[in-house]
Amino acid sequence: MQVSATGRPNGIVVSSMYIIGHRGARGLAPENTLAAIQEGLAAGANEIEIDVRVTKDGVCVLNHDPFLHDASNGKLRSVHIAEHTLQELYAFRPALATLEEAIRLVNRRVPMVVELKPKVATNQTIANINTFLKKGWQPHDFLFASFSQRSLRQLHAALPAISIVVNERFGGIRGAWRARQLGAQRLAFNHHNLWWGFIRSMHRKGYKIAAYTLNDPLKARRWERHGLYAVVTDFPDRFTQR
Repeated sequence: MQVSATGRPNGIVVSSMYIIGHRGARGLAPENTLAAIQEGLAAGANEIEIDVRVTKDGVCVLNHDPFLHDASNGKLRSVHIAEHTLQELYAFRPALATLEEAIRLVNRRVPMVVELKPKVATNQTIANINTFLKKGWQPHDFLFASFSQRSLRQLHAALPAISIVVNERFGGIRGAWRARQLGAQRLAFNHHNLWWGFIRSMHRKGYKIAAYTLNDPLKARRWERHGLYAVVTDFPDRFTQR
């Protein structure tokens, strides 16, 4: 049985891989919402991954794209998060969640993978996490992830006790180079770019490889035999049984 960081059982996990709820659990509720996070927790995810952007007035909010989506997941391309205050954004998306709300909801039950989007300033995220560390949260309650090497360097320099996840769109050589620069062990690759030989090779070198966004438990189990560490999935419930 997998357990959370607080020692509470998360459900019986079908495999020994870590199950990471993608944008909370976007297959079970609207992505990057408190409802999606709650679904991911209820499904037994070992970690919850969320995306962070910053509003005009410096509030960290959960959203994947630089612009908002409406309640039906339609794109509001004219409503750019960085150009509006939090209160202005609420008029378009009342369910928009802040990073602070997400941290309080998870409440150390499992670690949170905080993915900072490229070109988003890191200082507000650092300040948010620092606030919770001062309130008793521990470095292992968080992980920082990004496709931006610059963002990861800044996050790591400010909070070196928090582990890094290198998100990599391209090849393993580039990903491994980025990980070495940061002293990171964890890397996440698009599952379409992975194959068992690469996973085995990276596993033998001491890296922990995650596949995103993988919703097929059978494929994940085949790769697990070669050392796959984790899956980032929209449907954590497919990988667990209560």
